[in-house]
Amino acid sequence: MAMQDMNDQVQARLAKLAKFKEMGVEAYPHKFNRTHDSKVLKENKAALMASGEEVAFAGRVVRFNRKGKMCFMHLKDRYGRLQVVVARDEVGEENYEIVKMTDLGDFIGVNGFMFETQTGEYSVHVKKVTMLSKAVRPLPVAKEKVDEKGNKVVFNEFADVDTRYRQRYIDMALNDDVKDVFIKRFKILQAIREYLIEKGFIEVETPTLQPIYGGANARPFTTHHNACDMTLYLRVAPELYLKRCIVGGMEKVFEFSKNFRNEGMDRTHSPEFTGLEFYEAYADYNDMMVHFENIYERACIAANGTTKIDYQGKEIDFKAPWPRYSMIEAIEKFGGLKVNDMNDDEIKAKMEELGGHLDGEFSRGRGILELFELTVEDKLIQPTFIKDMPTESTPLCKKHRTIEGLIEQFEPYANGWELGNAYTELNDPIRQRELLEDQVRRGRGGEGETHPMDENFMHAIESGLPPTGGVGFGIDRMVMLLTNQQTIRDVQLFPLMKPESC
Repeated sequence: MAMQDMNDQVQARLAKLAKFKEMGVEAYPHKFNRTHDSKVLKENKAALMASGEEVAFAGRVVRFNRKGKMCFMHLKDRYGRLQVVVARDEVGEENYEIVKMTDLGDFIGVNGFMFETQTGEYSVHVKKVTMLSKAVRPLPVAKEKVDEKGNKVVFNEFADVDTRYRQRYIDMALNDDVKDVFIKRFKILQAIREYLIEKGFIEVETPTLQPIYGGANARPFTTHHNACDMTLYLRVAPELYLKRCIVGGMEKVFEFSKNFRNEGMDRTHSPEFTGLEFYEAYADYNDMMVHFENIYERACIAANGTTKIDYQGKEIDFKAPWPRYSMIEAIEKFGGLKVNDMNDDEIKAKMEELGGHLDGEFSRGRGILELFELTVEDKLIQPTFIKDMPTESTPLCKKHRTIEGLIEQFEPYANGWELGNAYTELNDPIRQRELLEDQVRRGRGGEGETHPMDENFMHAIESGLPPTGGVGFGIDRMVMLLTNQQTIRDVQLFPLMKPESC
């Protein structure tokens, strides 16, 4: 809509608002005593029509058709839309004035009873209309235009993706499928929370502002606390604090956390995202695999009623159990490389041949990790666990109990995406210190994303961490998959956007 047209409409609505004031009508009342929503009205159709029970219904006006002394409107609430029928002779001249000054986008409440129109449409026979919120700015509407060839073309002024992200409130008001994504997101979170509580986990909250960041190889956002005159970091992951909870005897803990990483933005990455991490004492990474696949299965059913989804034309089935491969096995099976038969120079040469690159010093383990990314990741469409990684993968994981040079870590994959990360947690304080000190050294050597030393965390581990299994994964990416959305912004209510002037 042209700005001039918009301004004209705004002025017209402001004039109606002034008229309401002259009439002594409150256009923004404090409350409306709604007795029924559209879902309840539809579910109890027969009983309500038979009883003639008075109902009070409210919603946004999304359609209206005034015919002389009659007005037919569709009101929309969270569950859908329902017709209301207003006759001037029923509500009176003064009350009908409210109807005459109602526009698309306004919120109104109606009192009346349920009936069927002559055309058979289930509706509210209105006895009274109440203005609940006069929308000063009109909602965008799709229009039909005729092109040069005489063809009708639907013009949607709200089709621009950036505008929809910036004005998500309008996006949801106009598009039920957008709102449904976030309703499914809620159902997914609820299913996860219920599963973990059933298994004896308790939900905790750990600091977002941290004096030392850790728990993930990531670049943090930095801020400054004026009162304490100290540098603080926005949380990149809650892992180190959740392990402190295990040290404290809580045994089974989880947290849905907002995490922040000062990195790039793309289809599957956002600088602010929601993560879930959970830790269980006396468990290992095998137990975590069972939890993870069960959580995904339950979440998928909660969102879709089935374990199967169609993601951008690919059918994916999240039914547990999922196949499990060591990283070495996966590189051979999917990448055709027998890395156990290759020396370090051969691994490095193959990595570089395939376009791989490492910041900092080369090691055999880092080369294997890079080969996996280059040859395997995008082939893992069906849910799959990749386990038993090289030691260089992380400093927070326990060494493999039988295979030298590997750690008991797994990463779940689906649609070619890494979905999470999990370990048999390292609880040897001597080894933990050695690995963190090595990370610090590597960071000084040019590796951009390494763990800093956290002496308070080390104090906790030195106080005694029992055998523990832990999992961390991104909720946003999970919701993307389970709701068939193309970008992470489609599953974040209000995603970060560059200023419009950029």
